[in-house]
Amino acid sequence: MEIKVLGSGCARCNQLEKDVINVLAEMDVAADVEKVQDIKKIMSYNVMSTPALVINGKVKLTGKVPRTSELKKLISEELSD
Repeated sequence: MEIKVLGSGCARCNQLEKDVINVLAEMDVAADVEKVQDIKKIMSYNVMSTPALVINGKVKLTGKVPRTSELKKLISEELSD
């Protein structure tokens, strides 16, 4: 599984990255987590507000830090695909 956290390095972007890592550990799921701060790469996903979460190449959410339960759901959906 490949997860990208898109964002400029703001507090919310950093929080999303931490939350993703914690949820993956809690769920015992192996994934490559990458933080993308390059604005051109962020724009290539057609994301206009950060933080954004991309799982396996699909933009799953933008502009917010989700609750832990929502993160678990998003990751679980990709595991079952």
